[in-house]
Amino acid sequence: MTEGYGKMGMPAFVSTKAGVKGLVDAEITELPRVFRYPPSTLSNNKPSDISGLNLTVPIIDFGEINNERNIIVSKIKDAAENWGFFQVINHCVPLSVLEDIKQGVRRFHEEDPEVKNKYCSTDVNKRFVYNNNIDLLRSSRMNWRDSFVCYIAPDAASPDEIPVACRDAVMEYSKHVMDFGALLFQLLSEALDQIGGLQVLHKDYWVDVTPIHGALVVNIGDFMQLITNDKFSSAEHRVRANRDGPRISVACFFSSNLFPNSTVYEPIKELLSDENPAKYRYMTIPKYTAGYLAGGFNGKSHLSTFRI
Repeated sequence: MTEGYGKMGMPAFVSTKAGVKGLVDAEITELPRVFRYPPSTLSNNKPSDISGLNLTVPIIDFGEINNERNIIVSKIKDAAENWGFFQVINHCVPLSVLEDIKQGVRRFHEEDPEVKNKYCSTDVNKRFVYNNNIDLLRSSRMNWRDSFVCYIAPDAASPDEIPVACRDAVMEYSKHVMDFGALLFQLLSEALDQIGGLQVLHKDYWVDVTPIHGALVVNIGDFMQLITNDKFSSAEHRVRANRDGPRISVACFFSSNLFPNSTVYEPIKELLSDENPAKYRYMTIPKYTAGYLAGGFNGKSHLSTFRI
């Protein structure tokens, strides 16, 4: 067993470029201090034992989208308003594509360190970046994970910029997930027309997002909460560490371009009235992103900065 990792600071960890997997491969016996969060910063919300409360993250079946569109839109509206999270089954992304992207991610992270180090960077302007935490130099603590970021639109990474281990899987998955995103935004837009009335934090309880084979988990997020003027909810969420083995997550963020642009976003005017005035100031995506990163990825919403 390798000793002496317990007091490892952030500069020392970053300099290894080995990531969390490197620590696991080294068979460390003590968690480095940069991964230990003070008890005072941990959640005060109620524990995850919700037996008897009948709390389940909504599951929405897209299989009958052509015949039951209004019903599906109604379910999306309810989930977006009350949960900010839901799972989608029978969507347009083939199960084979979902399996391929998970295996592609696994292959990359299991590459030799010399291969991964070619992509190791904290430069958020690169189209493909591998690192442990993108906020390495801003946080006092780090998350127990390794990750890579790959831009697929509007200025997508070229094939040559994507590692061979995951190149084909990323490019194929990107095409399908963009189609899914386009459909999802159509349905969310229709849900807004009905104005009238993973763990996810729901009513002060942490609720497990039970994995469903082939399902896609949808997170509404801060941006949607802002432009819908709190009509849709951005839910706080977290991932609990486990001893069962590595957990692979492939997250796709549908948002405006993070690179410098001056597009202004604010609550949709058609949703506002004398009884429901704007609750947020305008923002730009770069301004929001800069503030969010400055917070050190603490898992909290950054919306309060823009709330009126």
